[in-house]
Amino acid sequence: MKKIAKFHKVSFERFEQDWADTFDPMDPEILREIYRGIRLPRRATTGSAGYDFYLPMAVSLRPGECLTVPTGIRVDIEDGWVLQIYPRSGLGFKYRLQMNNTVGLIDSDYFYSDNEGHIFVRIINDSREHEILEMKAGQAFVQGIFVSFGITTDDEVEAIRNGGIGSTDGSV
Repeated sequence: MKKIAKFHKVSFERFEQDWADTFDPMDPEILREIYRGIRLPRRATTGSAGYDFYLPMAVSLRPGECLTVPTGIRVDIEDGWVLQIYPRSGLGFKYRLQMNNTVGLIDSDYFYSDNEGHIFVRIINDSREHEILEMKAGQAFVQGIFVSFGITTDDEVEAIRNGGIGSTDGSV
């Protein structure tokens, strides 16, 4: 296996700002406790392709509800690789847990963005059986898989990223 990336936590200040932008204000000590509990993604077995991402807080999603999760995680990836994020198979099978944008794609240059490359995940409970999805803090909910990619022989891109979703073409 080629080792091409390393996970890190974002700074507490970054996490605090992004949490406040996503949820209602929270007692700073409770938020510090949530931050301390953030676990870096890891594989469950030697044969696993996916790195499990863990929820920083408990979640209850009714069918049709979406939630944006600031994971507190960033990843330093070698050029020529991306991190693709998918729901964990069991949650997708049982609850139709889905990513709101189908697949998350984390480029190698995202690590250097002003937001420290903070990875957000937007999930939806698309259950057709009307089941409420209950997940505990620290539970694995999505998985990231590193994939190599190529570029064209006439590629001359010189633009530098600074931001998240839609930042590479200015559309969002």
